[in-house]
Amino acid sequence: MDHKNFILSKRSKIGLKGLACCLVMTIGAVIGDLGAETVGTGPNLKRLTLEQLMEIEVTTVYGASKFLQKVTEAPSSVTVVTAEEIKKFGYRTLAEVLRSIRGVFVTNDRNYSYLGVRGFGRPGDYNSRILLLIDGHRINDNIYDSLLIGSEFILDIDLIDRLEFIRGPGSSLYGSNAFFAAIHIITRKGDGIKGLEASGEAGSLETYKGRLTYGDQFLNGLEMILSGSYSDSRGNDRLYFKEFDDPSTNNGIAQNVDDDRSYRFFTTWSFNEFTLQGALNDRKKVLPTGSYGTDFNNPGNHTIDGRAYLDLKYQHLFPEGWDFTARVFYDYYRYKAEYFYDGVINKDSSLGEWWGLESRVTRTLVKKHKVTFGVEYVDNIRQNQRNYDEDPSTIYLDDKRNSQNWAFYLQDEFSILPNLILNAGLRYDYFETFGGTTNPRLALIYSPLEKTTFKLLYGTAFRAPNIYELYYQDQGLTAKSNPNLKPETIRTYELVFEQYLGKHLRGHSAFYYYTIDNLINQTIDPSDGLLVFRNTGKTEALGMELELAGRWATGLESKISYTLQEAKNKETGETLTNSPRHLAKFNLNIPLFKEKLFLGPELQYTSRRKTLAGNAVDDVFTMNITLLARNLSRGLEISGTIYNLFDSSYGDPGSAEHRSDSITQDGRAFRIKLTYRF
Repeated sequence: MDHKNFILSKRSKIGLKGLACCLVMTIGAVIGDLGAETVGTGPNLKRLTLEQLMEIEVTTVYGASKFLQKVTEAPSSVTVVTAEEIKKFGYRTLAEVLRSIRGVFVTNDRNYSYLGVRGFGRPGDYNSRILLLIDGHRINDNIYDSLLIGSEFILDIDLIDRLEFIRGPGSSLYGSNAFFAAIHIITRKGDGIKGLEASGEAGSLETYKGRLTYGDQFLNGLEMILSGSYSDSRGNDRLYFKEFDDPSTNNGIAQNVDDDRSYRFFTTWSFNEFTLQGALNDRKKVLPTGSYGTDFNNPGNHTIDGRAYLDLKYQHLFPEGWDFTARVFYDYYRYKAEYFYDGVINKDSSLGEWWGLESRVTRTLVKKHKVTFGVEYVDNIRQNQRNYDEDPSTIYLDDKRNSQNWAFYLQDEFSILPNLILNAGLRYDYFETFGGTTNPRLALIYSPLEKTTFKLLYGTAFRAPNIYELYYQDQGLTAKSNPNLKPETIRTYELVFEQYLGKHLRGHSAFYYYTIDNLINQTIDPSDGLLVFRNTGKTEALGMELELAGRWATGLESKISYTLQEAKNKETGETLTNSPRHLAKFNLNIPLFKEKLFLGPELQYTSRRKTLAGNAVDDVFTMNITLLARNLSRGLEISGTIYNLFDSSYGDPGSAEHRSDSITQDGRAFRIKLTYRF
């Protein structure tokens, strides 16, 4: 049976007709409003100078050095994605935002999304080699070090003001997990919302979402934002997995077992120099893949992820020029899963709780040195894992732990000449589980001409083995522990060249080489068939990233990028699994009428990738297209997006817990979204 027919359900076909009608209605409404006065939401591009045009919204980055600086002076290769881009290209999840960035690819196993950077995207690693911060607060949890970027992400992406993607090792500032990159998200502020904002959306696969947000700044200086959202999706009603094509497993058809339901809450209160921020979410996902050898096509197989945090920050600029920041925080993570084995319910769970302190000062000394010193402390008060059968009752794992880690770091941005900067940083981390580690970063940044910049970058980073990798086992059911794991380390060399071209174009190129020692990798032990994490030797990669971005006074914007990369096992010479050699991306935003109607086509290409079984998934070309209309009437914004317009059929490599070598991905889909500001 042709599995492509399963991907495109009848609901999706009906929905496409609805989408076409809505888009036509939207265009008609705009045409009918041609005579109305434009209510501007951004700067009038025609009145801006060239420099202003090229520097709108992306002139600075915070996360590269923990202070605000020009992107061209940052000790990293940086990409910034703005809230405007998220709207104009119809991104629904953080994973879709990140997929649009040069050199990044995303793998999905129909439960979680996994981020691949610079040719490295190991299946089943839960994104533990990428660090994510929301307004400076660390999001990776203390059980799996995971970074959840799909519908399970803690923040509604409508609340993102901008996202900074900072490539390269960042352990000299951030410690563990800043291995390949750090992602810093800056949220919207109450002053920018100025009232109540409501949003509703509907799409294929019976997907619905609603959000209510209130934000404002009051006369006494208090600024606040409150936001809550809920989403529900039935998912694909029929998915085909050839590995289960047997009458005993419904001929390989997973039917009505792809549901996805989540909710989120977020708030920030700022008064004078204090900021209190909190967030929580919960996501339940039904699993269609029969992972971990569970009963195939059983709707009871599901996972629940819950995450919450509370962060109190104090920031003060002293008259002598000392910029002082301190924060105290509490974090919570919960994971629950139910798996069915021959009808017996197996329950798998983890609970993480931790609190911590962070403090840092930044000051410019003798006009040429901008020095930052910081200390951090984290107390992991719960790192619990549990696995058991409900009936008959059998406990396989009941592991309860706690640990502490602390660190201090020093960074100096030394302006040797007006056009020559040396950025040097060093950080020491101590973990109870394995001891201490020191990681440096050096960056020489040279701008021989006003619009030309060279960066020569070197750095090391580490990732500590997490509690899951060290101690998870279920007494021979599917996995076993390995308490002897060592930290993995990376050493990176990079050359970056940035050049403004003519009046409207900006070029970026990066050439990098890295080596990884003691890579922590999930494998299957051939002696017993159990999953186990092991340090598996050395890995190396060589790559090149090219990008050309343009922006014109008419409002037209475009970006095209190409990535060539090769990541392989240094000892065997074999290419890594799930590592595409070529990535290509192109997006274009066309203002069809004034600042009211925008068309945003986006194309992405990913070359073939090797699977765990030694096969390969085919290369794939996808195209999305978004029509965004705003100011049809005061406060109203409407968008419609068709995803995977040409209905490309493709799969992503599966992980070790999957019987399927390739996990089927969604075909063509759509979404209609309405936002109204009162």
